[in-house]
Amino acid sequence: MNRILLILILVVVGLASCKKGFDEAEQVRQQGIVDDKIIQDFIAEKGLTATAKRIDTTGVYYIVVEPGTVNAVFTNSTRIIVDYTGRVLTTGAVFSESGTFHPSYTLGEVIRGWRLGIPQIKKNGKVRLLIPSRYAYGRFEQPELGLPANSVLDFDIELLDVTN
Repeated sequence: MNRILLILILVVVGLASCKKGFDEAEQVRQQGIVDDKIIQDFIAEKGLTATAKRIDTTGVYYIVVEPGTVNAVFTNSTRIIVDYTGRVLTTGAVFSESGTFHPSYTLGEVIRGWRLGIPQIKKNGKVRLLIPSRYAYGRFEQPELGLPANSVLDFDIELLDVTN
């Protein structure tokens, strides 16, 4: 009898967790619709429709400011040195910038929007990335950066160096 009760409890918990997972997926999908509209409205408002290009079906848009001069191969282990400014797209508030210090990152350790956008230019190039929340920090607030949950981001990035 105890085994049957235990199995029944496990089945109920399993089904409840499936429902929760579905709700989270639906929330992400709904937020994606909101993010895409924010980015598309921004592009239209700023007159960027001719220059902003979407990366596949991701919702990440890039604008090549300067294409760069040196070809590079990009993998998750590629080391990049950048100069950047990050803003919240909806407010224009700067939440992070490199300033005079040019940080070095492994491409695999940065947000997904950067992993998709940076390979659109060559070394010494400049790109502007408009990144929906699902390709940045998603529903997770970043208090140390002053970013609320589901922030759509706007980055200006200069790719100073690339090494593999």
